[in-house]
Amino acid sequence: MNLVGAVAIVTGAAQNIGHGIALALASKGCRVAILDINQEKLDAIDKGDFLCIACDAADPIQAANAVDAVVAHFGRIDILVNSAGWICNSPLYNFLDRKNGRHDFALWEKAMRSNLTTTFLMGSCVVEKMVRTRTKGLIVNISSVASRGNAGQSAYSAAKAGVNALTVAWAKELGAMGIRAVSISPGFIDTAATHQAMTEERLREWISKTPLRRLGQIEDISQSVIFAAENDYLTGTVL
Repeated sequence: MNLVGAVAIVTGAAQNIGHGIALALASKGCRVAILDINQEKLDAIDKGDFLCIACDAADPIQAANAVDAVVAHFGRIDILVNSAGWICNSPLYNFLDRKNGRHDFALWEKAMRSNLTTTFLMGSCVVEKMVRTRTKGLIVNISSVASRGNAGQSAYSAAKAGVNALTVAWAKELGAMGIRAVSISPGFIDTAATHQAMTEERLREWISKTPLRRLGQIEDISQSVIFAAENDYLTGTVL
């Protein structure tokens, strides 16, 4: 795909990995719409570079309205990057809590809504536009290595495994129309969200188990998105 002039939507892009992806796409010549639930973070972004839309991507009406607004502004959508998400840490059973050690159901619902529902809704809304305009587009879903199952992350792991399954299903459904779907599953990336999700001691433990003995950088993920966009034969896979 030629990225110069292409229109991209990046969800969860007012901060962290999503914002890095938005910046990388813009640097390649894309016209980028940033969607995020955090109005305060959106207000801090230079509007001269991006179309910024406040949106809860897990709400069907808000998701559809945001996609309509992007098409009204730019005329088309070529790329969707589903980066909105929320890291959830909780064991299935907490042995230290004698009163109620079971995994909180509200946490399960929030993890599914933030990570899986957002991906599904945005994908369905954007694909509808791509099909109607016969756009040979790309969907990039940001997943996680937790999709293979991390102890203490039942809800998050299940949600991200669902994201990867959606990616493969969409690649098979939409390939005949020239629409590609790729999932990117980062390890531990040096973001505020990563540091908030666990103690520094726990994080150092995870780093010691990685081959490079360091956290990844946001730019590492951004470069993977650019690679997926520019490689027109890449689809139905998890990087």
